[in-house]
Amino acid sequence: MKKIMIISAMFLTTTAFAQKFEIGAKAGVNISNFTGHSDWQNAKTNSLVGFHAGGFVSFFLGNTFAIQPEVLFSSQGAKYQDATHNENLTINYINVPVMLKLRSISGFYVEAGPQLGFKISESSSSIDSLAKTTDLSIAGGIGYHSKIGLGIGARYIAGLSKVGDFKPHDGINPNFKNGVIQISLFYTLFNNRK
Repeated sequence: MKKIMIISAMFLTTTAFAQKFEIGAKAGVNISNFTGHSDWQNAKTNSLVGFHAGGFVSFFLGNTFAIQPEVLFSSQGAKYQDATHNENLTINYINVPVMLKLRSISGFYVEAGPQLGFKISESSSSIDSLAKTTDLSIAGGIGYHSKIGLGIGARYIAGLSKVGDFKPHDGINPNFKNGVIQISLFYTLFNNRK
């Protein structure tokens, strides 16, 4: 509850100081894996392909800077493999990134910011209660936004909090984190880029 109040306060403060804004929708591909699990003795993970989709609002602070809160459905996780079987460990989140964007007149931009994720479902036949209910990450990316509102972006999301919500078993330590590459297409209304 406290985290939601902090995000709401950031949103209201940004709205008060912003001079103009854009509303947008985005969707794309996730390439995800678990990081920080080198001590797994009997298992390994490989990248899992998922997707993300949602919306955002960009609040501009002048013509160069913007603060962009987003709400995204994100399907991520990893392909799990041990001596006896393979399976996809999928975790579905509602992610709320708040990105600070620095953009150029030509339309290219860089971005970075924190992300808070809320687990809505998971899929695992080998691990009970795979993931915790919340996930904290930091994200950074680059992209291009055209004058007609269409854009493309690439972002890497590095987990800061531990994902696992189970006791160690079969040589698997729960202290792993999320790592996600996102490639997105997006479109904005009320496009204010000059």
